[in-house]
Parts: sequence; structure tokens; C-alpha cells
Amino acid sequence: MKFGKEFASQMVPEWQYAYMDYNYLKILLKEIKRFKQRTNNKPLVSTPVGLKRKLTFYRAFSGLIQRHIKSPNSAGGDIEDQVILVRAMQQQQQSSVDSSDSSSSSHHHVHYQSNFLMSAEAGGEYELFYFRRLDDELNKVNKFYRDKVDEVLKEAVELNKQMDALIAFRIKAENPNIDDGVFQNFDRNVEMSRLVSDIAASTAALNASTPSRAKSTKGYMGVIEEVELSNRNDAEGYMDVIEEFLLNNGENSDGTSAIIDINEHKTTSSTVCEERPDSIKGSRPTPLQVLNRVKLNNTLETPCSTIKGILNISMNRKLSLKDLKKVEGQLKRTFIEFYQKLRLLKSYSFLNLLAFSKIMKKYDKITSRSAAKAYLNMVDDSYLGSSDEVTRLMERVEATFIKHFSNSNRRKGINILRPKAKRERHRITFFIGLLVGGTTALLLALILIIHARHILNKKGSTQYMETMFPLYSLFGFVVLHMVMYGMNIYFWRRYRVNHPFIFGFKQGTELGYREVFLLSSGLAVLAFASVLANLDMEMDLITKDFKALTELIPLGLVCLVLAITFCPFDIIYRSSRFFLLRCALHCISSPLYKVTLADFFLADQLTSQVQAFRSLEFYICYYGWGDYKLRTNNCKDNDVYKTFFYIVAVIPFWFRFLQCIRRLFEEKDPMQGYNGLKYFSIILSIVMRTAYSLNKGLVWQVLAWITSAIAGIVSTYWDIVFDWGLLQRNSKNRWLRDKLLISHKSIYFGAIILDVLLRFAWLQTVLNFEVSFLHREAMITVVASLEIIRRGIWNFFRLENEHLNNVGKYRAFKSVPLPFNCDEDEGEDE
Repeated sequence: MKFGKEFASQMVPEWQYAYMDYNYLKILLKEIKRFKQRTNNKPLVSTPVGLKRKLTFYRAFSGLIQRHIKSPNSAGGDIEDQVILVRAMQQQQQSSVDSSDSSSSSHHHVHYQSNFLMSAEAGGEYELFYFRRLDDELNKVNKFYRDKVDEVLKEAVELNKQMDALIAFRIKAENPNIDDGVFQNFDRNVEMSRLVSDIAASTAALNASTPSRAKSTKGYMGVIEEVELSNRNDAEGYMDVIEEFLLNNGENSDGTSAIIDINEHKTTSSTVCEERPDSIKGSRPTPLQVLNRVKLNNTLETPCSTIKGILNISMNRKLSLKDLKKVEGQLKRTFIEFYQKLRLLKSYSFLNLLAFSKIMKKYDKITSRSAAKAYLNMVDDSYLGSSDEVTRLMERVEATFIKHFSNSNRRKGINILRPKAKRERHRITFFIGLLVGGTTALLLALILIIHARHILNKKGSTQYMETMFPLYSLFGFVVLHMVMYGMNIYFWRRYRVNHPFIFGFKQGTELGYREVFLLSSGLAVLAFASVLANLDMEMDLITKDFKALTELIPLGLVCLVLAITFCPFDIIYRSSRFFLLRCALHCISSPLYKVTLADFFLADQLTSQVQAFRSLEFYICYYGWGDYKLRTNNCKDNDVYKTFFYIVAVIPFWFRFLQCIRRLFEEKDPMQGYNGLKYFSIILSIVMRTAYSLNKGLVWQVLAWITSAIAGIVSTYWDIVFDWGLLQRNSKNRWLRDKLLISHKSIYFGAIILDVLLRFAWLQTVLNFEVSFLHREAMITVVASLEIIRRGIWNFFRLENEHLNNVGKYRAFKSVPLPFNCDEDEGEDE
């Protein structure tokens, strides 16, 4: 694979515009190459050695270039041998601080610039423009990297406070007799031996992970050498033991010292959360004093927390020992997510450095010059090439995580921090082929049996379509939706839409399109096998009964699917099943939970499964009232069934309406209110269409027409303009949007037309449109299937738009709530 493609494939999708524009620079190099070929029609040869000085003098005398002093960043050799001169200029920018502080801090940003010395030559303007763009890319990448590193360093300081609080919390939990820094009934020898073993394990972890060239850390993650001590005297005593232990044992294989900087640690404050008493200024404060300044955040969104928020009841509370495991789990997830940020930043730095190296080598090869060394020296001296904060911070995080969250087991800790990518298994592909083949064979067998027995011409065909067809169409809706979702995943991956991040899947547990196709094909085989078992429509001539066992097959299949979905054992993708169930619970309790994208995305999927919900209602009626024994359908004559026929169709849209109301009050975004009105209009249209289908009459038909037209127009406009971000009149891509992932614009216009047509598929219910060869139930199934297909198309463009919004804001990380709330005002130094 060429480097350009490899470079693009390794990018963080949300940061793609922050990377060096390698492809554009390649285009500039191709223009230089074409110019050289047009002028010389042969490769460039370097100027003879004897003519170099004379040509240089001529260029200087002509006044086209200026005489430059040799830059320390430039490559060695005479000035006449140089192609470019590089320099770094300091640019001071003021950064605002907290509004409570009137002072401001200044940061010096370095601007890198190269001067091309051969611009007087033929075609020199091409190379001059190339270096200007190259400088722009270097400054862009360097600034972005510096800003992101500053962000993670600030997060590291906050994590340090959280770890101090956790360590104090652990001491209190393990030693309940300790009170206000006084160790009562505390076995000092046991604690000392435990501490030494912990530090030794952490040191060994550092030896294995720290390069010999790494510098000492700046204390951002000081918790690696955290010691749980009560006063200065105890601290000094333990430190002497540890220092002696490390002096005797802490040597790397290359002879360098592996001792942790204990003196630095002694004078480093633990955290802003704790107050430093006058008696021990300059020493480490009592760890247990942290607990006096800490409260537990309500990071878990629950119905109770929502109600407390409405009633303005404080959700921060004092710590209790039963909260220890929950706090440890939250901080563990925070460290894992923080470590992933550091890995992405390290990858960003490495890839860009490699890209600059590749593009300069290409330049030297095309122009037969020697500019790469001087320019790459400047790149190496830049913040991107010289900063090692991320590497050192990764080492600190690894050591801290290994010590505090994996019981000093390095292999276990590293496996959690660096989860391996899911391997594509050939057996999944094999089983997909097997099940798809089985589905095809069963479908052909079904068609042949219906044709051979002339089932459609028998008297029982109408009865069968009104009873058994609604039961089995449920599985058809589910399978079709799964197939569309599998196709969505395939195209999201192809066009680098980061759907696992957008949905919030746990890394390494998200389903690929192969897994989704496997599940859908397996369910399709079971459904078609059940249909074949129920094809016999003849009843006993004496008892007039059908075989109850045969009639229970659809119910048994539904029970099997539900049992697998709720199965607590780690089989059949448990993590994904539980994620789905959690989102479904949030949908059912819409106003009581904070609405995430995964929640309202699932609610939108449910709005396209109205007919599936009505099929479930029919299951309850058909089997609950005993109609299955005679294969009769008396449900539609029952008033209770008719009432729930309305309610069931409205439920998914009601969930979505409540989610919009919750977001309106929480985010204060008026667009959520308009979106809620859209779903309310859909609810009205469904009620009117359902009333017309059950009661008929001109009045109901007119009301159904009016409400459905309003809901259809509003929903279609919202889909295209707000959900997809299209129809932007002044965009670079006329009537689309500025950024598109698919290069063929016709696909977007085709999707718009399809969305409009499929949105108005409900017209058949108002116009009484019928097809002679299709039963009414079959027609309803076809229309419901078209809505599912429309939803599948909507899914891709909705997530594409969300992904591009993340790209525009460079959002590549999940925000993980922290468990502790530190009172910083009380914790400041006196």
C-alpha cells in the first residue's frame, strides 16, 4: 500500500483536517515534475561543482535574493550548497484565564518559516509556493498538537486530584479506625512491606516501559509514587526504606538508575482538594484530610437524580464506604479513556513526522536537490518533533493504572489499557454463507409448495393471511431492519464514519457488519422453517381444530428470541445485547434519563417499526384469548384491541417526543422544541389514519389527509435539512453541504428523492390503493418494509452529518464524568 493511502487509513477520523495535507503537497510536487519535464525533457542534473560559486555570485548580484546568515537549524555545508534557509520566529499570544483573576498569562507560539534560495531559476515559483504550503502545514500541525497536549496535561492535573481522593478513600475503607490522620491500631510493619512491594512493582513497570532517553516527569501524574502516610515523620521514615530498597534494586539493564524522583515527590503538593496546615508547609499533607474536602458527584444518570435536579436538591453527597467500588470503576474507565487520548496524540505526532519525511524525500528525488535534511531538522526541533510530554505521561498513566487498578499486574493492566483490535474470523463468513444458503433454499421450497398445492386458491388462504401472516411478518420486519443496519455499518466503515465513537460503544465490543448479517440470516432461517411447518391449513373435519402444537410455533420463536436477548450469560454478543437493552430502557423512561445520541437514534428506529409493534399486540390477542386453537381472528372486533391499536402505533413517537422535551429543558435549545412539535404532528396523523382504517367515512379521510400531509412535509424537510444537513443553498456543493464523504453528488440527490417518495408511502392507506394479486395484509407489510428501507437510508446520512460535525469541532474523545467533587477554594495553600 502506498504511503498516502496508509496515511489516510491511520488518521483519527475526527482530526483528518488537522493532519498534514499530504495529498495536496504531492499534487504540488507533480506540477514541479511536469514543469521540469516540459523544460528539459530529461531528469534534472546537478550543477557542476566548478560553476556553483559563479552561479551563486550571479544570483546575489542580480538582486533577486538576499544574502542570509547561516541558520543554526540549517544543514551543514557552505551557503552556496544550500537550497533553503529555515528559521523559527516567536509569536506571543495572550490567553485568557479565569474571569475571577484579572491577570493573564502569555504563551509563546513558534512560527516556522523556510526561505527558498533558488526562486530565480526557471520554475522556481513552483517550488517557492510548495515550501510556503509546506510551512503552513507544519505550523498548522504544530499548533494543533500543542493545543491538544495542553488539554491532556490539564486533565492529568485533575486526574491527580481524583487519585489522591481515591487513595485516601481506600485508606479509610481498609482502616476504619484511622481518624483525621491518626493511625490507630495500624500495623506499621505490614503497611511498610506492602508499600515497598507496590513501589517495587511500579518501578519494574517503569523499567519495562520507559525508554532510556526519557526525561524525568514534571509531576503531572504524581500518583505513581503515591504513599498513604499520615504525617511528615512517618513519610520520611518510609521514604528512607523505599529509597534504600530502590538504590539496591533499581537499576535498568543499561546501567541507568530506575529510582523514582523521591525528593521531588516530597516537596510536591498532593492535590488542590486538600488544605495544607501551617505546621507542615512544604511537606506532604495528611492524605485523609482530602476526604474532608471531597464530595461524591452524581455521575450516574438515574430517575432519582433527574427528580432531584427538577426540585433543585443538591446531588453531591458525603462519601460512604459502600461507594468505594463504584468510584474505583468510574476512575478506571476515566483512566482508560484518558490513555486512549494519549495514544491517539502519539499516533498523530508519529504519522505527521513520517509524512514530512516522506514528502521531503519525494521533493529531493524530483528536483535533485538536498533540502530534506535542513527542513527535517527544523521539523525535529519543532514542538511536534521534540516534545515528549505525551510519551512520559503515557508511562505515568500505565504505572498508575497497573498499581492501583490491576493489583500491580502489568500484563493485565496493559491488556486493559491497550485492547487488541477485533480479528476478522473466517468462520463468521462461513456461517453467513451457510445460513444465507439455507434461507434461500427455504424460501424456494416455500414458493414451490405454495404453487404445487395451489394454496392461494383455497378457501383457507384468506383466513391464513389474516391470522398467520401478521404473526410471521414480525420476523420479516426485524430481519430487514438488521440487514439495513449491517449495510449501514459496512458503508460507515468504508467512508470512515466513526460510528463506535458516536454511539458510545465500549471499545472492542461493537458489532461489525458480518456479525449483524450472521444474526439476521440465522433469524431468517428460523422464521422460514417455522412458516413451512405451518403451511398445512387443513383442520380436523370432526373437531374443527388445528393442531395446537403447530400453531404455537410462532409464539415459541418469539419466546426464543426474547430469551436470547435477555440472556445474562456471556453468549451471543452479550455486551451489544445489554447496550441495546439499556438504550431501550432509556427510551421507555425518556424524560427521566439524560438523552444521548444512541438513545434517540434507537427511538427513531422504533418509529419505523410501528407495524412490528402492532404484530406484537396481535400475538397477545391471538394467543391470550385462545383464537389460535381455531385459527380465527376476532381481535379486530374487540374494543380493547382497537384502543390499543391506536396506542401501540403512537408509543415510539411519544418516546421521541418526550426525549425532545427533555433536551429542550436541559439544553435550552429551541430546535428541540420544534423537533418535538414535528413528532407531535406525526402522532396526530397516525391517530387519524388509524381511525380512518378502522371506521372509514369521509370526515376521517379528510382529517387523515390533512394531518398526514402536514406531518409528511415537515418530517421530510427536517430529515433533509436538519438531520442530513443538505439543501444548503450557498454551500460549495450546490444544494448539498460543504463537506461530503461520498464523491458522487448524484447519490445525495437520489437519497433526497427516495426519502420523499418513501415518506409518502402512507398514501396507500388513505387512497385505498390496492393490488389485485396482493392481500391487504401483504400490502401493509410491503408499505412497512418500505419505511424500514427508508430508515436504513436515513441512518447513513444522519450519522455522516454527525461525524462531520465532530470533525469540524475535532471531537474524538468521550467525556467521562469524574466521581469526586473537590472544593478547590478550601484546598488552596494559605
